[in-house]
Amino acid sequence: MQRPRLLPQRSFPRYAYLPGRMPHPVRDPAGHSYRVEPEPVLPTLNSDEFAWGADLFNHGYYWEAHEAWEGIWQVAERGSALHTLLKGLILLSAAGVKIREGKRAPAMRHAGRAAGLFRQLPKVPHDAFSQALGMSLTTLADKAEASVSVAPVLRMTTPGQPEPVYDFILGDPRSLAP
Repeated sequence: MQRPRLLPQRSFPRYAYLPGRMPHPVRDPAGHSYRVEPEPVLPTLNSDEFAWGADLFNHGYYWEAHEAWEGIWQVAERGSALHTLLKGLILLSAAGVKIREGKRAPAMRHAGRAAGLFRQLPKVPHDAFSQALGMSLTTLADKAEASVSVAPVLRMTTPGQPEPVYDFILGDPRSLAP
């Protein structure tokens, strides 16, 4: 599957972090983000940081996507639909890390929690979410659960090399489901 870039001008990190197998990105002096100050972010789907999170996610940098979205999540209004959406994306990223580590039970737990959050959101207007994600929230919830329950990549992957484990991409308007 062709995985388009939303922010092709930004360079991916030197490696995709897997806990215990690579230097911790921010705590270890050899980490790819050591002493890198986070950019100020706005709680919006139209930000470069949201798109950066999608780029990282789509290309198999799940820990890094989690970090990108967590910055927005921290400044989003607690209890808001955006806060819930971001929490779901963070959990889905965590599931990606667990898949890459070969940890099926935690991956299924994270993906299930993410799907539950996505399914809560149709109660509010969510056209902007569908547009930003390239699919409806219901479709994303279904794909999250299906991908983890039958994931072909439930095995140890090459440390440091990004490896997409989901069969869908976020943020591509060509994939917008009705």
